[in-house]
Parts: sequence; structure tokens; C-alpha cells
Amino acid sequence: MTTPFPFTAVVGQDDLRLALLLNAVSPAVGGVLVRGEKGTAKSTAVRALSALLPEVAVVPGCRFSCAPAAPDPGCPDGPHEPGPGARRPARMVELPVGASEDRLVGALDIERALAEGVKAFEPGLLADAHRGILYVDEVNLLHDHLVDLLLDAAAMGASYVEREGVSVRHAARFLLVGTMNPEEGELRPQLLDRFGLTVEVAASREPDQRVEVVRRRLAYDDDPASFAARWAEEEAGVRQRIVAARELLPRVRLGDGALRQIAATCAAFEVDGMRADIVMARTATALAAWAGRTDVLAEDVRQAALLALPHRRRRNPFDAPGLDEDKLDETLEEFSGESPDDDPDPDGPGGGGGQPAPDTGPQGGGDTAARPEAGEGGEPQASGSREQSAVRAAEPFRAKVLSVPGIGEGAAGRRSRARTEHGRTTGARRPRGALTKLHLAATVQAAAPHQRARGRSGPGLVIRRDDLRQATREGREGNLVLFVVDASGSMAARQRMSAVKGAVLSLLLDAYQRRDKVGLVTFRGAAAEVALPPTSSVEAAAARLESLPTGGRTPLAAGLLKAHEVLRVERLRDPARRALVVVVTDGRATGGPEPVALAGRAARLFAAESVASVVVDCESGPVRLGLAGQLAGELGGTAVTLDELRADSIAGLVKDVQRRAA
Repeated sequence: MTTPFPFTAVVGQDDLRLALLLNAVSPAVGGVLVRGEKGTAKSTAVRALSALLPEVAVVPGCRFSCAPAAPDPGCPDGPHEPGPGARRPARMVELPVGASEDRLVGALDIERALAEGVKAFEPGLLADAHRGILYVDEVNLLHDHLVDLLLDAAAMGASYVEREGVSVRHAARFLLVGTMNPEEGELRPQLLDRFGLTVEVAASREPDQRVEVVRRRLAYDDDPASFAARWAEEEAGVRQRIVAARELLPRVRLGDGALRQIAATCAAFEVDGMRADIVMARTATALAAWAGRTDVLAEDVRQAALLALPHRRRRNPFDAPGLDEDKLDETLEEFSGESPDDDPDPDGPGGGGGQPAPDTGPQGGGDTAARPEAGEGGEPQASGSREQSAVRAAEPFRAKVLSVPGIGEGAAGRRSRARTEHGRTTGARRPRGALTKLHLAATVQAAAPHQRARGRSGPGLVIRRDDLRQATREGREGNLVLFVVDASGSMAARQRMSAVKGAVLSLLLDAYQRRDKVGLVTFRGAAAEVALPPTSSVEAAAARLESLPTGGRTPLAAGLLKAHEVLRVERLRDPARRALVVVVTDGRATGGPEPVALAGRAARLFAAESVASVVVDCESGPVRLGLAGQLAGELGGTAVTLDELRADSIAGLVKDVQRRAA
């Protein structure tokens, strides 16, 4: 077994270590989400925590880690006789991002269940993690159906496996720890709220600290056992402190004054629901126990807020997480007099933690008053060749759903129809490999004609492997939404570009919610560029869009050809993911010989390959040329105006897209 890197040898990362230790003291805090760039010891610290956890008492031979003092009455391995039990180290179970549903929740032997009437159950990772740690690296990349199962288990403290009327239930209470790189996409809000605490980690910019990180890592890689032995005393000290804090925890008093501070803080930051208040109360209590105190002080409440609220405050999905610490201190000070038990100094130290990333506000913030204004009527005052500074996006709105026609087989998501492992049943087929979703009626129909030949004598069916039928299901997939944005001089009017950016931002929000990949191609001047290669980080696309300057001629053909090349490369990388191209332009093409004809030929490449496309018509003013509509026709797609993008104004846009593609 590999010797883990010692927890106490991790350099810096005070917030991360504190959050993990608080969950070790009080698992009821609800776990930790660790956000940060790659190479910041996220996984190292989490894996090292398991070595510090106290041993757990289990029923010998129970695959579901039942406690001898209070075994689960519904345990599939039960009922258990009373006994002294056995002790074993706490487990840390890793959930791979690409795990199957059966690997997570366990699997029933459907063939034996039908033929013999027995529940032959193979436990999954949720059973292994019971009373331990469930660790998900890159949790933001976890498939939606696995996220749903995690949410159910976290909410109920149990896992249910049900297949065609045959069901198994077992306890599944675990400490959920996830790590993620925000550049690769955000988490679903429901799962985000299930993490009790969150911390932001980043590599130190101090040379001395970086030197120490490298020195320790090299020493560990050379001889892990000797390196761990040098830190054994510190590890033992932390382990004893965790045990002492656990014993002290029931005696910690959470006074009315501290409770009012917690409630006032959650109300001030407009967090949804009451889970934040409960998590803050448990975290503040754990902080007091960790410090060896029996009273919760204002400094505990402050630190609890810094750990429990950044990912819960009401915010736009593209805003960076964090808290306004000045506002936090003002709120704590306002309610500091409610209880004499609290520390009179709400601005005291943070109880051993650091500072999460400050609230940076909406993306692209800053004063725009000093920027030169364009004309009011929709066209720039300066010539089209002059570059304009970037303008801020208009307020985003709820956009109508744009989908790819037909049925795909891409990654799970929420945009277009697809054949998936989850969704409504549409038919049956012979299984390819292991059976995962039984179609009971089709299985019985396949087995029924052979019962006499197989010598059936009892009430059960005689089932053979060839009789089993896999259910085929239809659900939703995520797509690649490739934005091709005209940033030329004809789009540079300040009001128009602000509206265009607001519309694209609205579509990005929709893509974020539907678990799409997004890419951004822009064209202006003499060429086009890939401003953002296809990625799951919609935040990155929003940031690039916000800083997009405008001006110059309109190389429409170059933009379309660049988008076509991006799609070609992406099909090689991810052939199952279908694309939706959203061209945002007024349809004009200038620069070079025969720009209009060249743009038409480029557009017909998409039509020849049946690529789903939508042209967002940005033309404005009393005289309209209808060039965007012509472009949509050559693309084989649909044109829609900026106003028609709003969800409450275009009934039937998706039908139009599908009818054109049929």
C-alpha cells in the first residue's frame, strides 16, 4: 500500500486544512468543496486526511460497515447479532468521474432475481464509503445521472437500487469531499449546496514557500516511508487533537447571541433556504471544539461564514465566489451586543483560516464612463475601420431553447434529444456487454415460448442469458454551442454591441444550465480568430466576450471558415457530441475580392454537412437589407432577431430550426 503524503507536511493552504479538519471533528458539517487551479495540493491534502481519522467500529463481515452498537435494521447483510464488533481505519473511497451507475450504487443480478427470486447484490462505492470519506476529484465533470444519485444519497443517508420491482436499500452516510478546477466548468447548484464548506486554493507567490513545497515533495518521492516517519509525531498530535475535539463537541454551547449573528449574516448575504444557517452553526461549534473551548465566540461565527457562505450567496453563475468581508464585519458588529457570551471584538482573528477569494462582482466590471461613446442611432460615429473599446454587456435575459434536430448519442446534458442510459423507455434490444437497464416485458416475451422445452415445473420463469433485453431510453444530451460573433465596425455602435453581448451572455447562461461545451470565434478587420477553443468553462467564454473590442471591416467568410475548422477538429476529439453554430451578425460582408460570394460559399459548407445553425440578426435602423436572413438560408438554418431570442417572445423557434433541417 502506498504511503500517503503526511497531512501536516502540506505547506500553507491554511483554509483547506482547516476545512478538512473541521469535518473530521464534526462530520455533520457536510463536507468540503475545494476549488482551485491545478497543482495546488488539493488531492494530496484530501488523501492525507483519511490517515488522521479515528478508527471506526464495524460488525465483522458486514459489507456495509454497520456499527455494532446500532446496526442498520435494513442492512442487506443483516440482521446482525449484538457483539463487540471489530475496529478498522476509516476509509476514503474515490469516485472516478467516468464511473458507471452500477459501480456507484451497486448492482443486482437480474437473472437470478427473476429465475430464483433472490436478491444477489454487489455493493458499490456508496456502500464502501459509509461512515468514511467519499472523494470526487474533478467533481464538476461528473455526469448528471451520477450527480442525481449522490444528491439522493446525501439527502436521505441511504442508497436505493431498484430494478423492475426488485429493490435493495442500505445506509450511506459519508463525508463528501470534492475538488475542481473552475476553468473546466461549474457545478450544478443542487450539488454545490450539498457541500457544507468551500475553500479557494492557489499556489503561493512567495519564493521561499514555493522552495519548501518543492523540497518536501522531492524528499517524499525519494523515500515516502522515511519522509512520513519524520512527520509521525506531528501527525499523532493532530490525530489526538481531533479525538479530543470530538469528545468536547457535545459540550460546546451555541448561545443565542451567536445564533442571531449567524441568522443575521445569512440574511444579509441573501442565501437561499436554511441550510446555510445550519451549516454555519455546526461549523462555528466545531471551530470552538477545535480551539478547546466550550463557548462559541464571534470569531468562530466569522470564520464559519467565510467557509460556509461563498458558494451559497445569491449570484450570477459567472460571478466569482466570495464574500464582502467589510459587509460581514458590519453585520457581526451590529449584532455583537445580543449576547454577553460572545467575543466583543467581531474583527478578531479568523480562527485559523484564511481568506476566500474576494467578491469581484459581475464579470467585466469597471467604470465605463470614460470610454468614448458611439452614435445613438445604431451606427458608430467614427469610420468602420477604427477600433472601438470594449463595451459592457446589457442585462442578460432568459433565452429560448435552441436545440439540434434529430436524435444523438452524445454526452449527458439538457439540450437536444439523445439515446441515453436515463430517460423514458422507447424500446428494447439485446444487451451489449453487462445488462444495466432490464426491459421486463421484452425479457418475459422472449423467454415465454421456450418454457416447456426448458422443462419449467415451478412458478418462476426459466430465464437464459439470451432472453434478457436491454431497455433503450431517450433523454437529453449536451452539445457543442459554437458562437461566431461579428466584431466589425458595422457592429460597433455602442448600444448595439451592448445588446449583442447581452444576447450572447444570455445564450451562454442557457448553455451553462444545459451542460454544453462552448466555443467562441470572432471576426473583424482582416481575419478571424478562435477567442476560446471548445471548453466546458462557460465562465471563460463570458470573460472573453466581455473584453471583446470592435472595429474594422467584416470578414464574414473568414469567420465561417474558422468556425468550420474548429468543428472539424472537435469532431475528431469528440465525435459523439453534436454541434449548434450560433452566428451573431448583421449579415454584411466587406473586405477582399467578392466578399459576399465568398461568404455564401463558406456558409454552404455547413449546409452540406447538415450542421444545425441559427443566425442572430443584429441589423437595426429603419432600412434593413435582410442579409442575415440570406445567410441563414445558405447555412440551412434559421434567422432570429435579438428581440426574438427572449423566451417570452418566440414561440416555435425550435420547430422552425427542426423544420428547416428536416
